[in-house]
Amino acid sequence: MQKVFINIGNLAQVRASESNILRGTLMADVPSIDNAWLKTKDGIIEDYGPMTELQEDSAYETIDLNGQMVTPTFVDSHTHLVFAADRDEEFVMKIKGMGYQEIAEAGGGILNSARRLQETPFNELLAGAKRRLEAAISTGTGAIEIKSGYGLTMEAEIKMLQVIAQLKQDFDIPIKSTFLGAHAFPTSDHDKYMDTLLQEMLPEIYSQKLADYIDCFCEKGYFNTDQMCHLLEAGEKYELKPKVHVNQFNAIGGVEKAIEFGAISVDHLEVLPDEEISLLKDSDTIPVGLPGCSFFLNIPFTPARKIIENGLPLVLASDFNPGSAPSFNMSTINSLAAIKMKLLPEEAFNATTHNAAYALELADEVGSITKGKRANFIVGKPGKNLNSISYNFGVDWIESVYINAKKV
Repeated sequence: MQKVFINIGNLAQVRASESNILRGTLMADVPSIDNAWLKTKDGIIEDYGPMTELQEDSAYETIDLNGQMVTPTFVDSHTHLVFAADRDEEFVMKIKGMGYQEIAEAGGGILNSARRLQETPFNELLAGAKRRLEAAISTGTGAIEIKSGYGLTMEAEIKMLQVIAQLKQDFDIPIKSTFLGAHAFPTSDHDKYMDTLLQEMLPEIYSQKLADYIDCFCEKGYFNTDQMCHLLEAGEKYELKPKVHVNQFNAIGGVEKAIEFGAISVDHLEVLPDEEISLLKDSDTIPVGLPGCSFFLNIPFTPARKIIENGLPLVLASDFNPGSAPSFNMSTINSLAAIKMKLLPEEAFNATTHNAAYALELADEVGSITKGKRANFIVGKPGKNLNSISYNFGVDWIESVYINAKKV
C-alpha cells in the first residue's frame, strides 16, 4: 500500500539515516520542513519534502492533512506495563504522609504487586496488558520496552515474560523485553533468591528467548552493587545486555559498575553526583530520566540540565507502573521535563523520540522521520506545534496516530 500525506503544516524531526544520538546543545535542534509531504510504502517511510517539490502519482492514496503538524511517535524506553492491578490504595497512603519505604515495609510496593501477579492467570494478565498497550499507542507511543519484575518467583517471572512475548506477536510496534527478576527480594533469604535468579531463572529465560535485556534495582534496601555485578556478569553469559535502575534515592556505586558492564542505559538518576557525570562522559552508557516517577513520589527530578550542559545525551521515559508512575502518557513526560526539569520543548521531544530510540537499540527503525524507518507518526490537531506537546499539559494535542502508515 502506497500513501502520500500532503499539506503537512510542519513535518518535525526529519533526519538523515546516518544521524547519531544527540548530545549537549544538539538536543535543542529538531529539523523540520514546513508545508511538506510524506510518502509511505508498505508501512515504511519512502520519501518526504516540501509541497513545491511534490510530483503527483496516481499510484498513491492521498491524505490531505490541511496544515496539521506531523511528528514521529514517542519511544518509551522504560516501563513496567505488565501487572495484575493498580495500587491506588497506596496512593491514598502517600497522601496521608507515608513514604515509599514505609509503604513497602507495611506490605505495599513491589511485593504487593508481586503477590497479586502470582495469583493472576496468564490470560487475565495478557488482557490487562493489551488494554494498557493499546491506550499507550493511542497517546502516541510507537515503540516500547516492558520489564518483568512483579513476579519474583520462577513461575511468575516466566509468566510475565511470556505475556510480553505474546504482546510482541499481537502488536505492530517494536517491543523490547527486559528481565527484572532483581526488582526486590521476596524473602529475607537473599542468597537463596540470588541462586534462583542465577541458576534457575536466567537459564530458562535464555532457553525460551524471552528477554532482550537484564535489569537490576541497585539501591539501598534492594540489591547492592556486588549483587548487581553478579547478575550482570551472568547476563553476559546469556546474551542479555544491561539496562539498570540506579540512583533513585541514593548513589551507591551502581552507575560506575553499570558502565563497566557496558550498560545500554542507567535509568532514574534522581541522585547524580558530579563524579558520576564524569564517568558517563567517558562512556557510551545513556542517562535516562523518569520524571513521572519523580512527580508522583514527590522526590527530586533527574538533573537534566546538568546532564545536557555536560555534553551528554539524555533520554526520558515514562516508568509506567502501578506504584510510582501510573501514567504511560509521553506527552505528560514532555510537560514535566519542561516545567520541572527546565528543558526546552525541543530538548524534551528529542529525549522522548530520537534519543530514546538509541536506548532500545531501535534507531534504525523509529524515533525520527527518516527514509527507510517505520511510518510510525502522530498527526497533531489543527493549530498545534512542537511547543504544544510540552505546553498543553493534560490536554490531548493528538488528532491521530499512524503505526506502519495505518491509522490506529
